[in-house]
Amino acid sequence: MDGLREDQAQISEVLVRYATGIDQRDWDLFRTCWTSDAIADYGDIGRFVGIDALTDFMFASHDAMGTTHHRLSNFAIDVGAEGDPDRATSRSYVHAVLIATPGDTKSWIDAIGHYDDVLIRTADGWRISHRTVHMSRMMTAGGTH
Repeated sequence: MDGLREDQAQISEVLVRYATGIDQRDWDLFRTCWTSDAIADYGDIGRFVGIDALTDFMFASHDAMGTTHHRLSNFAIDVGAEGDPDRATSRSYVHAVLIATPGDTKSWIDAIGHYDDVLIRTADGWRISHRTVHMSRMMTAGGTH
């Protein structure tokens, strides 16, 4: 596999690892997706600076839920963003279905949107350094938000 395709495959793996880390409540795995100084802008939900703040937010918002299913797709990855071979941008679609209350299938959240990411090649591989979340639709058992 040529270098570009290998980088794209590794970045795709980081994005899948992000979803897997949340859904399995594997916060150590989740942390491997981010630089230590990562910035994640979740719009109205909040802006989180640093891997600790981001992990704390994800833990607080997901750990007490029932099953969650974060699906990422349509990875559009540009390696060498701004002429830097160790920088990449990506856009991926997200569709997350979450059971808000364990055991209560009538208590759900269904969210659709996309992530715009900046990734940096580190000694440990590609990591997300900045994420902007764009939610198009969020539905709950109580209606659309």
